[in-house]
Amino acid sequence: MPALTSGVAWAGDGADPRVTDPGSYISFTGGAFSLVGAPVVVSSEDHPGVVRVAGDLRDDLERVTGVRPGPAIGRFPVLVGTIGRSPLIDRLVASGRLDVSGVRGRWETSLQTVVDHPMPGVERAFVIAGSDPRGTIFGAYDVSYGIGVSPWHWWDDVPPVHRDAVYVRPGRWTQGTPAVRYRGVFVNDENPALGTWAPAFFGPGKAPGYPGGFNAAFYEKVFEVLLRLKGNYLWPAVWGRAFAEDDPENHRRAAEYGIVMGTSHEAPMMRGIEEWNRHASTGHDPYGGTGEWSYRRNPEAIRAYWRAGVQRMVDQGFEGVVTLGMRGNGDTSLPDGDGIELMQQIIADQRRIIEEVTGRPAAETPQVWTLYKEVQRYWDRGLRAPDDVTVVLTDDNWGNIRKHPAEPRPGGYGLYYHFDYVGAGRNYKWVDTANLRNVWDQLHQAHAYGNHGLWVANVGDLKGNEVPAEFFLTYAWNPDAWPLDRLPEWEERYARQNFGPAQAPAIAAVLSAYGRLQARRKPELLNRRITLSDAGQVVYDDRQTPYYFAHRELERATDDWRRLGRQADRIARRLPAALQDAWFELVGYEVTATANLYGLREAEFTNLLYARQGRAAANARAAEAEQALARDLALADRFGTSVANGKWKGFQTQPHIDYGDVDRYGPNAGWQQPEKDNTALPDVLFPAVRRIDLPEAAELGVSVDGAEDTGEWWPGGSSRQPVLPGFSPHQTRPQQYVEVFNRGRTSFEYEVSPSVPWLLVDHPRGRVDQQVRLEVRVDWTRAPAGRAEGTLTVTGAGDCVTVRCVADRPSPRSLRGSRGFVEAGGYVAIDADHYDRAVGEWRRIDGIGRTGAGMTPWPVTSPRRTPGGSSPHLEYEVTLLTPADEVTVWAYLSPRNPALPADGLRYAVSFDDAPPQSVDITEGADDGLLNTTWARNTSDNINRTATRHRLTSPGVHRLKLWMVDPTVVVQRLLIDVGGLPELYLGPVESRRVG
Repeated sequence: MPALTSGVAWAGDGADPRVTDPGSYISFTGGAFSLVGAPVVVSSEDHPGVVRVAGDLRDDLERVTGVRPGPAIGRFPVLVGTIGRSPLIDRLVASGRLDVSGVRGRWETSLQTVVDHPMPGVERAFVIAGSDPRGTIFGAYDVSYGIGVSPWHWWDDVPPVHRDAVYVRPGRWTQGTPAVRYRGVFVNDENPALGTWAPAFFGPGKAPGYPGGFNAAFYEKVFEVLLRLKGNYLWPAVWGRAFAEDDPENHRRAAEYGIVMGTSHEAPMMRGIEEWNRHASTGHDPYGGTGEWSYRRNPEAIRAYWRAGVQRMVDQGFEGVVTLGMRGNGDTSLPDGDGIELMQQIIADQRRIIEEVTGRPAAETPQVWTLYKEVQRYWDRGLRAPDDVTVVLTDDNWGNIRKHPAEPRPGGYGLYYHFDYVGAGRNYKWVDTANLRNVWDQLHQAHAYGNHGLWVANVGDLKGNEVPAEFFLTYAWNPDAWPLDRLPEWEERYARQNFGPAQAPAIAAVLSAYGRLQARRKPELLNRRITLSDAGQVVYDDRQTPYYFAHRELERATDDWRRLGRQADRIARRLPAALQDAWFELVGYEVTATANLYGLREAEFTNLLYARQGRAAANARAAEAEQALARDLALADRFGTSVANGKWKGFQTQPHIDYGDVDRYGPNAGWQQPEKDNTALPDVLFPAVRRIDLPEAAELGVSVDGAEDTGEWWPGGSSRQPVLPGFSPHQTRPQQYVEVFNRGRTSFEYEVSPSVPWLLVDHPRGRVDQQVRLEVRVDWTRAPAGRAEGTLTVTGAGDCVTVRCVADRPSPRSLRGSRGFVEAGGYVAIDADHYDRAVGEWRRIDGIGRTGAGMTPWPVTSPRRTPGGSSPHLEYEVTLLTPADEVTVWAYLSPRNPALPADGLRYAVSFDDAPPQSVDITEGADDGLLNTTWARNTSDNINRTATRHRLTSPGVHRLKLWMVDPTVVVQRLLIDVGGLPELYLGPVESRRVG
């Protein structure tokens, strides 16, 4: 018998040897074994989790086929069991009927195969055998996945496609051994959504006086979806919750399911910090420990508290990974300071407790030390955990890993990653905002650098982060199965599993676009711009303006979301009624609600601008914002009352609109969520919309493209003459415009008169009720060469305004030989993946950028390079038209951290044959976390750095972007020759010739 290979059918059995997807051995047209009505048989002597999963498999077969598997073993059974624990399986192995080579003795590995005449009276059996209990559980759930049952069938009410025929293909099948040993999630930041819904759905707490909902009935649903996703590890909810106390059954139920329990970075020695908080002030902790959470001042009580946690693990017999170290109460730094000697003493004392309680060497109990936030400083200063401890490295709470393994160690490394966060620059907890391309890049790096011990993702309420949670656990199981070019395939597989094949490609496209658009900025951050004060502190722009406004960025971003919303609506109309609830829960709500929020912000901030200008349209925009707010509340209400017959009542209660109101919510309002019931209209809008009183008589108002950010208007709102941004035949920006608006209630006639024949206006005359937008362009066949000026005179309501226009038509001589990206308006904008030449190996990551793709050196484990000569770089041809002694090149990079041992994180830039200028994108950023630059970069999801270059003349030049460090991802390059506008996303890419 040939050796077992991961996810691949045996040669010669007719199956495609390239198949690697879960459940790929399932067929709906024919095969070696029919699953319809086949009894599912398991030994009562097997692990309780295996006995239980056999029941789930029976249920899943009935869900799909409508036929309940029979109770007797019969002639054609499904046999489920664990090697070495199941007499059923062991007899097959002993008799030579079942070959378990390649499976026996491995970690969480399963075998699926059809066996002829396995035992007397049985003609043929489909065998699911695991190397250990979780291997068997994963094998059974893999069959469920293959027949079409979604892992989210309960959490998102996903019905499977009905099948009259379900078969197992011939061959020996396995999903292999997981690459990451422990793979799990952290249910966290669970108030108000999960904390509101769970007590109502699952009832009061089992322990008197403790909050309800987070009991064994709740955790059963968490355990099941985790196992269906091939996860094995959980950090339970912590906001006012204590897993061990809220329901004494919780730990026992975890053991029955086969879930490995851990505790978060702030909760050492298998004890949640809430347990301390509940008992420290009363002195009545049944598990030891009261008083102050300080190891310097209260060590004996804390040691007693920790000892009780390990003793409970031993007494209750659940599988656990013990967290070492100590942080401050409330997920903060230690009140005792961060001296290395103290942390060394804490870890030594904890390991001594483990040995005393278990009676075994500490190395025989799995342990982790998590380098979260300030804890990483201990490592950077030289403190090392004992060799057998797994050191968990972390991201920066915004999806950018802070440190990769630099040295091998027996205990290995882990990763703590975030899809949800509470903290600066602002909480993000409402909807999924993960861009899978960014997640893939970071997880690929972790895998490539040897991080395989334990991966856990903060998934917040879990529901709402289904896509990133599933991808995280899928990738952790087998990173090699999901290279970059298979990401679209993964999204389509996800869509197909939950919504069937017909709409899967369209749904996958929506999921991809959704992740890219959310990567521009978290929804919670839409209403304020983060800036830095003179003292270097994070502040929120006092002008109460949105994070982008000029060059129609707000309009264009809103239009992008509206288009995506329309795509989602079209898909929803094509899906059958049975899938409507699942669609709304998994895709529809988050797309529609985010699109609506963008519309709300556009109306809100346009209202504030219009109110300052006295526009007649101001009040209509206020009404639009309030209508959008009403839609937001209606969507949340639909989630709680209509979907799944009200199953999720109370779930969509996460505030996401009026962040930042310091007067109402205090000094933390800049980043902390507002605590509100989300029902008052329009009281929850921040900043609040304004309504104005208009005079009866008409009054002329004029605004021009480029004045949105300043709010200037004419004739009375500015002392300077209105000027449109310069025109160029190489321009790619949105069409420039003049807006004629009414400052009264009576409509009026307007007329626009160009002073030169080459200035064209699309509607030079008409009537203004509230306002009209007039697009202005240049007829380049009539415009003179060189710089030319003209005016547009706007008349109406007895007044007039003259708008100055400047056109720059380069002479044929100056354009002779032009190549590449051509300057217009004093700048060149380049998307990084549009290079002319690549030297060395680079990888394009489509969709990782805020506006498109990104480029990164490859492989990610490449050594640091000295830029110059033939070292790796990208070249871009540009044509500069403006004479300038000095130009500035802005590089827009993903906001990565210096995760490698070398100091900083660097790239380099040069023009032509000049020496490269090296840039450290993390320079001056403290330890790379919890500083003002980090807060701004992660909120903007971009790192902007600049270099200045001297050029002897305009004309064609070759811009070079050099590799220095391998993990840099460059998204855009902007060359400022004196006219680069201040924009959030940067200008539209320049025209490219030649």
